[in-house]
Amino acid sequence: MQGERCMIRDRTLLRCQRCGGIYSNCILSWVPSTCAGSRRELVDGHVGLRPPEETNRRRGGFMRVLQCAVFLVAIVAAGCGANRSARSESSQPLAPERAAAVEASVRAFAQAVAQDITQNGPTAWRKQFSDTPAFFMAANGRMVFPNSAAATAGIEDLPRFIKQIELSWGDDLRVDPLTGNLAVVAATYHEVLTSPEGKRDDESGYFTGVAENRDGSWQFRDAHWSAPVSTPPGH
Repeated sequence: MQGERCMIRDRTLLRCQRCGGIYSNCILSWVPSTCAGSRRELVDGHVGLRPPEETNRRRGGFMRVLQCAVFLVAIVAAGCGANRSARSESSQPLAPERAAAVEASVRAFAQAVAQDITQNGPTAWRKQFSDTPAFFMAANGRMVFPNSAAATAGIEDLPRFIKQIELSWGDDLRVDPLTGNLAVVAATYHEVLTSPEGKRDDESGYFTGVAENRDGSWQFRDAHWSAPVSTPPGH
């Protein structure tokens, strides 16, 4: 604003050249504006005049920012609520009926695995192991397959050494349901491995693994095989 300035009790009075009105820059007490062509705003400690179109433009930009902020807050709040609900559901113990259903389903899965491997040979293991980054398999204290890609490569190579596998679980097979889609499986096992040359090798041990239900089908998310270590004579 251009106009006359005078100091009255620590106030600066400005006279608008457009309407002749007098305005104060006092922060605590604003004099109502009578200028129809401008809008009074506090700029750098003084009351100035801005064209109405600039004020409307600034107000519109502020409202758009405010609407976006409210929208983002709503999305974040909804996501946090869903995560809390999922965590709460997964942390709740299964109802007895649900736990029994999961146990029965996993037991059937374990028996189907033994039958599939026995009938279709060692390469049938590929579809029984989860094809996800989380998968791994260990045996007798060492890592055999650190991930799913290693499992695929290793299983494809098995027919060079093993022609047939006869797999059976012991009667002590145990299933510990963790959630509706996860369960620990543990059992003694017995295998008869037949080489391409016809040589048979018997092996017995203990198996543990985590079964995971993905898209309605169970697979082993991870697995560990352990066989008794023979004690050297004299020990």
